[in-house]
Amino acid sequence: MAEASAIEPSPQQRLQALAAPARRRLRLAALCVCTAGALLVPQAAAIAWAVQGVFADAAAPALAPLGLLLLCGLLRAALGWLGRWLADDAVETIRLQLRRQILRRLFARGPLWLRQQRSGAVAELMGTHADALEGYYGGFWLARVEVMVVPLLLLLAVLAVDRVVGAILLLTMPLIPVFMMLVGRGAEAASRRQLQALTRMGGHFADRLRGLGLIRLYGRAAAELAGIHAAAEELRLRSLKVLRIAFLSSAVMEFFASLSVAMIALYLGLSYLGMLNLRDAPPSLGVGVFCLLLAPEFYAPLRRLATHYHDRAAALAAVGEIETALAVPAGESGTGNGKSEQDGAHACPTDVRSEPSTSASVQACRVFLRPHGASHDVLADLSFSLAPGTWLALAGPSGCGKSTLLEALAGWLPCRAGRMSLPAAERIGYAPQRPHLFHGSLADNLRLARPDASLQRLRDAAAAAQVLAFAERLPQGLDTVIGERGFGLSGGEARRVALARLFLRDPVLLLLDEPTAFLDPLTEAALLAALNDFAQGRTLVIATHSEAAMRMAGQVLWLPEGRCSAPPLPRLETGA
Repeated sequence: MAEASAIEPSPQQRLQALAAPARRRLRLAALCVCTAGALLVPQAAAIAWAVQGVFADAAAPALAPLGLLLLCGLLRAALGWLGRWLADDAVETIRLQLRRQILRRLFARGPLWLRQQRSGAVAELMGTHADALEGYYGGFWLARVEVMVVPLLLLLAVLAVDRVVGAILLLTMPLIPVFMMLVGRGAEAASRRQLQALTRMGGHFADRLRGLGLIRLYGRAAAELAGIHAAAEELRLRSLKVLRIAFLSSAVMEFFASLSVAMIALYLGLSYLGMLNLRDAPPSLGVGVFCLLLAPEFYAPLRRLATHYHDRAAALAAVGEIETALAVPAGESGTGNGKSEQDGAHACPTDVRSEPSTSASVQACRVFLRPHGASHDVLADLSFSLAPGTWLALAGPSGCGKSTLLEALAGWLPCRAGRMSLPAAERIGYAPQRPHLFHGSLADNLRLARPDASLQRLRDAAAAAQVLAFAERLPQGLDTVIGERGFGLSGGEARRVALARLFLRDPVLLLLDEPTAFLDPLTEAALLAALNDFAQGRTLVIATHSEAAMRMAGQVLWLPEGRCSAPPLPRLETGA
């Protein structure tokens, strides 16, 4: 673990790696910016040439400097537009790539980990945190390349015409980055605190929106409003601190740049007045104009770098926060994606066929299972085997580990010890005890399993799961819109929708968690009859307290002891 942490990439290395797919466009954008900066030399020369001709030589203005000035202006405008377009395109590519990476890592952590996260905080990772990279690649990165190239070209041009002005520029240039670094040392920490405050506020606000009805029911609206106001105030203060650092950095930059330009203007003015003689002859008017025009442009890239310096700090803080939020804790590897530290723990058989009628075998050998976040095992030394096409009921008191075992069979929870052999993940269908239903119509929620399903196939699956029994009483049938998390449906109705979704997916291994809970005897009998027809030739594991479901399965695995028996279920009758 120590070696793994030693080679963990830093946020700066992560930023460099993220730029890989767009590095060519970023380099072309930097080339455009640097070329536009180099064109400042002929542009300033054209202006100085025209001024010298009009005011010093008393000659009629020539067309050559005006033509050169127009050409340089058009070229700089075109290069500026092209560089901005390339940079924006590269930034969009990088941002989309980062969001894909975040999404893949969220999927890899799995539903068990996501259940413990605040949805608002997770959404901020793909929203504000990903957007924080725009200023880095579109601003700071280009300004850094420009600072390395353009000031050097301008310095050489000035030294070629006046060494004193060149010496002033050369001596004052190092002061600016030094003071900029001193001012900006706390920028990353301030940006990190701002992003943390934004994440907390997003999670807090999303949670309160989800529980708005409950908050109003218990009369806590005023208290929660005060909490949201406090979170917003904290975010405001954090944002103002980041802006204060950014403005301070820019102010330092502007102060030294203005001081340096003033020194150059003072030198030229005193030289023209004959009060300062550092050269054999004072510089000509054209040379003075040329130097005065290039002096502010010499510091302009540094000013832009100072302006975007807080963008670098914000990007480093955002990448660091993303890494922290999605990091795998010590001692945990691959939780939620169906793989434990020993890859063999969830090895998939290599002889799984793709026909819909193909069933799958399941083997568990001396398995130890611990729920996500728990301190002890709920199932220990459990072994069982299911041949293809056989059915098994999981029974036992509440909390004995039935749902935990189903989550392991679904590939969500890795074994702490032992070995479990499962079919491929895409061939497993799992209907959990609390299925997630999205805002949308019942048909939309069913089509999550098979988007291309025909209306007739959709209705067949809904009828088999007894969804039509209540959907036909709704105003628009299967097109009736329900709320987030199945708002508007009872617990039993939501489970029937999840079961219909499973039927539509057509898996080879069916995992059902209390599918008949909250159902009346007639509906339960109809549902089990439909399940009996659908599960023919498939492997079925059902966690249940229902005697009828146990009789249908034909064999019962009692948890947590792991004893297998067959119904008539004398144990249940005795308990009754």
